[in-house]
Amino acid sequence: MSIVKKRLTPEESRLAAMRAARQLLIETGPQSVTLKAVAARIGRTHANLLHHFGSASGLQKALAAYLAETVCETIGEAVLKSRAGEGSARDIVDLTFDAFDKEGAGALASWMLISGNEDALDPIVEKIHELVDELSETGHDDRELHENTLELVLLALGHALMGKQLALSLDLPLKTARDIAEGRLTQSMERWKIEAV
Repeated sequence: MSIVKKRLTPEESRLAAMRAARQLLIETGPQSVTLKAVAARIGRTHANLLHHFGSASGLQKALAAYLAETVCETIGEAVLKSRAGEGSARDIVDLTFDAFDKEGAGALASWMLISGNEDALDPIVEKIHELVDELSETGHDDRELHENTLELVLLALGHALMGKQLALSLDLPLKTARDIAEGRLTQSMERWKIEAV
């Protein structure tokens, strides 16, 4: 008895590949996100994925864009909820830190830098910039929002890469970086509320 594979549209095939690549990233790290591994995970051929992404670095760049899109959408929703009084600064911090740590964005970013695929970070940087502009009350000139974003992303990235080890060596609780980020973001949000009145 032969099993007939369902024919996927190009969009469905790319989405399946992105979901599989994201799972591989989370489960075993960025070095495992290869065309061969993703193809095996979704029951497609290496040639099929080569057609869609061109190379392993093309796959990683597409994964970076996919992560940026999904993560920024979630964080944007959390910011809007917080502004409406339905969420907190901690929600935003936790989503950002989790994106870089548990979701693997930090490991992927460092892997791409080490392997010389720096332009693969462009989708992440562009999506964060786009999100900041969308959330800004005063347009592109909202310097405080830009600075808050830079600080939060760098804290989250640094924490994902070596936060656990550094906190342990300094005899600090593992949540210290998140607490610092929450404090800074809360102060900024309080200023925003005062200025919005």
